[in-house]
Amino acid sequence: MQLWDRILSEEEKMLRRSVRSVVKKHIAPLAQKLDEEEGFPWEQIRSLADLGILGILTPEEYGGAAGSKLAYVLAVEEVAKGCAATALVFFTQTHGALSLLLAGSEEQKQKYLPQIASGEILGAIAITEPNAGSDAAGMATIAVRDGNEYILNGNKVFITTGDKADVITVFAKTDPDARHKGMSAFLVEKGTPGLIVGKTEKKMGVRGSSTAELIFENCRIPAENLIGLEGEGFRICMEACDYTRISTAAQALGIAQGAFDIAFQYAQERKQFGKSIYDFQAIQFMLVDMFTEITNARLLLYQSAKLIDEGSREFTMEASMAKAYCSEVAGRVTDSAVQILGGYGYIRDYQVERMMRDAKITQIYDGTSQIQRMVIARNMLKRLD
Repeated sequence: MQLWDRILSEEEKMLRRSVRSVVKKHIAPLAQKLDEEEGFPWEQIRSLADLGILGILTPEEYGGAAGSKLAYVLAVEEVAKGCAATALVFFTQTHGALSLLLAGSEEQKQKYLPQIASGEILGAIAITEPNAGSDAAGMATIAVRDGNEYILNGNKVFITTGDKADVITVFAKTDPDARHKGMSAFLVEKGTPGLIVGKTEKKMGVRGSSTAELIFENCRIPAENLIGLEGEGFRICMEACDYTRISTAAQALGIAQGAFDIAFQYAQERKQFGKSIYDFQAIQFMLVDMFTEITNARLLLYQSAKLIDEGSREFTMEASMAKAYCSEVAGRVTDSAVQILGGYGYIRDYQVERMMRDAKITQIYDGTSQIQRMVIARNMLKRLD
């Protein structure tokens, strides 16, 4: 038994086994092709929908599985171990439901959550703009009330699944002069006049997911598509980010574990100077460091998820620590995996090359490692004073 198994319930262990089986059969075998063709994991997401985990955090009354946050990070981790791009689309689906779960009306929940949970529709969340990334309150997209409608104008960039999503949670300013106090959240459906999909990005990694620009030109949406109240957008956004950070941490952990598994097996099979390279202390020490960091990252992430499950409102610092640490561990572990495989690690036939590229984005989106340190520093003042 591994150390972390002691904190998992039997239901969580069963879920992990089920996801691992689906990944092995339907997701991991397609990861290389998906990356090379820069496609979209429709088939893989359908296999996760059939397993019933797209709505893992959604309450049962809205068609979800009402799973724990720990079960959720286990699922993301297992999917990312096989394919980081599929994991990204998977947890973006969850993120698409987050704002509704946090502040949506009963009508909004009834309308959208069952379809998101079943995979009938895809969800997305649109925050980032050309001049507003880490500074979300600096966004320039505007929403103006006009009778029973809002008119949206602005531009969003780097929106995961933005070109594929059927419903998008869009953050915009209803009071442009009020900074974060003027932000509001809206639901915008695919095909709404004035919603224009711009360019889709060519990326270094997670190339089997789509990342798109969204343009709003006099985009009219019903007033009932406002999530919560005007001016509550920043609070909704920040609360959602606390959850999205554990998603990215789980993805990074899965990438790191997948790369370690390949390097560990390769080191035992590769022969040099008449013996396996695992018998050389230099390789052993690299693998020990990789395994130790993965273990530390997993315990930190699982602790963060458990805090949320226990009803704690004070998990922002833990979520940021998990996100920063897991993402940086993924970078170091994948780099070491490529090194252990040597020339083979540098070519596309071996998956660690893809994993190394995939790992980098985990240090950037959902708040860079530097932003996470700022969040942690602020919370240290409160906790350690």
